[in-house]
Amino acid sequence: MGTDFYKILGISKGASQEEIKKVYRKLARKWHPDLNPGNKEAEQRFKEISHAFDCLGDEKKRKLYDEFGEEGLQPGFDADKAREHQQWQSFQQGGQKARAEGFGRYQSYEDIFGDLFSRGSQGYGAGGAIRGSDLEHDLTLDLVASLKGVETELSMRKMSDCEVCHGSGMDPNSPMSHCSSCSGSGRVNVAQGPMTFTKPCPQCHGHGQIGKPCSQCGGNGRLMGTEVIKVTIPKGVREGSKVRIAGKGEPGGNGGPPGDLYLIIHIKAHPFLKREGNNLLMDVPVTIREAMAGGQILVPTVGGQIKVKVPPKSQNGQTLRLREKGAVNLKTKKRGDLLVRLVIKVPQTEDEETLEAAAKMDRLYEKDIRADLRL
Repeated sequence: MGTDFYKILGISKGASQEEIKKVYRKLARKWHPDLNPGNKEAEQRFKEISHAFDCLGDEKKRKLYDEFGEEGLQPGFDADKAREHQQWQSFQQGGQKARAEGFGRYQSYEDIFGDLFSRGSQGYGAGGAIRGSDLEHDLTLDLVASLKGVETELSMRKMSDCEVCHGSGMDPNSPMSHCSSCSGSGRVNVAQGPMTFTKPCPQCHGHGQIGKPCSQCGGNGRLMGTEVIKVTIPKGVREGSKVRIAGKGEPGGNGGPPGDLYLIIHIKAHPFLKREGNNLLMDVPVTIREAMAGGQILVPTVGGQIKVKVPPKSQNGQTLRLREKGAVNLKTKKRGDLLVRLVIKVPQTEDEETLEAAAKMDRLYEKDIRADLRL
């Protein structure tokens, strides 16, 4: 594992985060350079302690360190690929369990290293089939549409299989011959350090045979085009929600399946409706009379207008809760509530009778309404 951070801090691997913080604070005070001026040993010890705490004090970093050692903390480290590599090594050492379970999404150790070293540009699989890349697309909705759900059409610029060669990159009417790059095997060597592995041939795309390049796509097998996609956005999507449209990503190669399209949802602000979790908050204006005497008012909801009873003697900012009139939870499919916040609107007038009536109302207050207003 290299450097043992647990040993540096003098703790066990089962130590809690609180215990790690406590030990670090104690050691940091002891070895801090300001408390040990001119002491090179203390300076070096403090650096080691700080480095160890930077790792073990962070739960995510600690988990990677426990599994992979210091290598897991390096920038760009890919834990999933490292695990695949470890599984391959276990297989090579005779582990029958690894042989029975296979290599996850890989079919052989060659595919693991082909993906590690060539970053999967030619895909993987025994037949050279390449799954298409996933795509992401931003979609902006107004709040009401996100609450109700919506069906819409998207016009997207994306790569699609060439209609002439159907993605092969070769003229379907031209004679085929063995690929010179791979001698007809469909695979070429990939050198990495002292070991050599293979990957699908980039010239023939793993077919082993090659013909005249397709005149429509220039041998690429794909063309940039516009596709109209029908999508259904479910009720209750939120800011940042991802909606998966299966099979609408980049096309696959050599018979591989297409990738998926992920719509990243963005919600426009509404002038008087706001979402808080699965609840909706709405400011609803009421008159002075409605607030004082009470009564029924019409309130718009996602499902249509409903009558809401305003209690007598209601105050400005008072909130009424309408059960199950809020947003749909995508996971549970249950609705939140609609919180109606009453906003008392005062008439904008200079009418003398109205002002006199307001003056009479002032006498109805039992005490100074600002008597308790203090800093």
